[in-house]
Amino acid sequence: MVKVSKRMSAAAEKIDRDKLHSPDEALAILKEMSKVKFDETVELHIKTNADTRHADQMVRGVTVLPNGLGKQVRVLVFTRAEGVEIAKQSGADYVGEDDLISDIEGGWLGFDVGLATPDVMPKISKLGPVLGRRGLMPNPRNGTLVQARDLPRAIEEARQGRVEFRTDRTSIIHSPIGKISFDAEQLMENLTVLIDSINREKPTEMKGTFFKTAFLTSTMGPSVQLDTQQLQAMRVE
Repeated sequence: MVKVSKRMSAAAEKIDRDKLHSPDEALAILKEMSKVKFDETVELHIKTNADTRHADQMVRGVTVLPNGLGKQVRVLVFTRAEGVEIAKQSGADYVGEDDLISDIEGGWLGFDVGLATPDVMPKISKLGPVLGRRGLMPNPRNGTLVQARDLPRAIEEARQGRVEFRTDRTSIIHSPIGKISFDAEQLMENLTVLIDSINREKPTEMKGTFFKTAFLTSTMGPSVQLDTQQLQAMRVE
């Protein structure tokens, strides 16, 4: 049986479990309850009505949160020739080809975002089993496989708060939206952009409501259930 700390139990008792909260109410609750000594990550969890057994109902996409994620993002770029200098000048933390491949095969995974140019994909394809399950494998669907001339933009987006979202096997989308130290307006702006992006990826084949349930939570805090109608109605003006 999982033991719940006294702090977590006390925090959970302050939440009305029978009430569906608006996004701004939920964020206010999480900020009020945060008592730990580190900067917690605020996360969104949405149970969708997608049937992920069908490929055409997978929900996935990429967006850039306007206020970032509040953490340092280490960017690695697989590239050669002119791409090497472009990536270095654009501030990538790690740039290379064979040397990086060798390091990763040896077990090193000290980066948060992996980018690549098309000319090196044949070489790094063998890293798929390692990088793929960690969401680090460059691919065109999430905008991490780019031409050398587009590396400055891709690197900047990665540092600014690039978020990739997708439904897991249980049709749930999990995504960070920032740090508890952000002010409420910053978190609401990030949440609005994320929801707007998710709505744009709603499968046309899906029947019924898109969001079944949704919760906001922080790293060490309890979850707060959201009003899904209010959440899904959020749009970027």
